[in-house]
Formats: sequence, C-alpha cells, structure tokens
Amino acid sequence: MMQEQNAAATPEVAADDIQTRHQRRMARKKAIVDEKIQQAQRLTGVLLVHTGNGKGKSSSAFGMVMRALGHGMKVGVVQFIKGAMSTGEEKFLRRFPDEVQFHAMGEGYTWETQNRERDMEKAALAWEQAKRFLTDPEIGLVVLDELNIALKYQYLDLQQVIADLDGRPEMQHVAVTGRGAPPELIEIADTVTEMQVIKHAFKEGIAAQAGVEW
Repeated sequence: MMQEQNAAATPEVAADDIQTRHQRRMARKKAIVDEKIQQAQRLTGVLLVHTGNGKGKSSSAFGMVMRALGHGMKVGVVQFIKGAMSTGEEKFLRRFPDEVQFHAMGEGYTWETQNRERDMEKAALAWEQAKRFLTDPEIGLVVLDELNIALKYQYLDLQQVIADLDGRPEMQHVAVTGRGAPPELIEIADTVTEMQVIKHAFKEGIAAQAGVEW
C-alpha cells in the first residue's frame, strides 16, 4: 500500500524537482546577465557589420530600419552595387519620405555590369551620398548596403571610408552589409555578424523570388 502511494506521488515530486532546479539555474543566469547590464551603461552610436556568404545580411539591416522608425528615428539608406532593379524594401520604404531617404546607386551585380571603371564611378557617387548622411546628426541610422562588395573590389579608398565612419555624429548608428568585409572594417566595428550557409534553395534549382530575395 505504501509503495502504491509513493508511486502515485512520484510524477508530482519529479515535476517539483525539475521546476526547483530550473529556478536555481535561471536565478544564477539572471545574476550574471544583470551584472553585465550594470557594466554596460555607456550610450553611443554603434557600427554593425553584417558579412558572410549566407543569406540575411541586408534583411537584418532593414529589420533595424523598422526598429529605428518605430522609435521615431530618421534613416538614411545607400545601396552600393544594387540599383538595376527595384526591391521590395525600396518600394516599401519610399512610402515614408519624411522618415527615410533611400538611394539605390548601383547598376547591378558586378558579373552583370562587367565594367570596373563605371562601377567605381557609381561607388564614388554613392559614397558622396553616404558622407552626407554620416555628417548629419539628424539621421539616427545609416544603412550602407553592399558597401563591403565595393570595398572588396577596391572601388573605394578603405582608409577614407574608415575615417568617415569614425567621424560620424556620436549617437549615429551605422549598419554595413555585404560579403567579404575587410579586416580593417571588422576591427573598428562594434558588432560583427557572419552569416553562414547551411542550405539554400537556389542550390536546389529554386529561383530567387519576390518577397524572399528582393
């Protein structure tokens, strides 16, 4: 009889033990997180770099645009390389001309343009627009989409780009995207994320599609 009573109580006791252990672990974790938060009190603009061969670099940057707009910030977007076709993010963000200045200043992927001199001219013009954003304290977030590609092919002077980024307003945030971010840019960035490919639909013969790739 006693064994039957103990057996019947076991599931509840086990559940209580799991909950108690979980609470202890989370309490320890909270103490660690709270201490880190307490140590990170400085407010300043941050430079984020999204790089790597995986999908999601520009998508992440434009997710930040949504966040910035939600907080009433003004946003400046400059797209290097891209511009030959209109993208979903461009069509959407142009609905908010008072909050977002959007400049798609490339002429397409480098393997399509096949004109280094022309690509360099377009990149230089795009950087002039970027510098206007980087000197405007009213712009809370600047997105430099595919800048890494322009730097990779040496369309722009890397040291000048770094100097302009370093000289921006103190509270201005910048998100840079594109494969092959140069080590010098990674060095000065505050947050760097590398997107890695696990699987990609294109390799299975599935075409790039609106709303997913552009």
